[in-house]
Amino acid sequence: MAIEQYYGTGRRKTASARIYLRPGKGRLEVNGMPWNRYFGDRATVEQMIKQPLKDTHTLTKYDIFVRVAGGGVIGQAGAIRHGISRALIQANPALRPALRKAGLLTRDPRMKERKKYGQRGARRRFQFSKR
Repeated sequence: MAIEQYYGTGRRKTASARIYLRPGKGRLEVNGMPWNRYFGDRATVEQMIKQPLKDTHTLTKYDIFVRVAGGGVIGQAGAIRHGISRALIQANPALRPALRKAGLLTRDPRMKERKKYGQRGARRRFQFSKR
C-alpha cells in the first residue's frame, strides 16, 4: 500500500528545495531535523516557511519533509515556501486562487549578477588612475 504523498519543487536565488507533503499533524522537518533546529529560532524564517499553510488554513493538516540545498538561510526559506505552495496545489487544486493572490506561486527571479572581466565585481570597476 502506497502512502498518500504530494511533491513540490521550490527555488529562490541559488537555493533549491524538494517538498514532500503527507497527511499528518503539522510536523515540519528540514534535511532530517526539526525546522527550528535547522534554521535556529528565527521568527522571520518561521513566518516565511509557514505562510502558505497559514493562508490556506492547513497548518495542522500535513506533515512536511524538506530536502534543501544551496543558497543561504533566507534563500532556502524562500525556496521552501515556494515548494510548499506548489505541493499544496497538488494536494488540493482549490487552494490555487488563495496562493496566487498571496503571490506564493511566483518564483522570485532575482539572482546575483555575474562578475565581469576587467572589473572588481558585477558593476564595480577598478579604481581609475589618470597618472
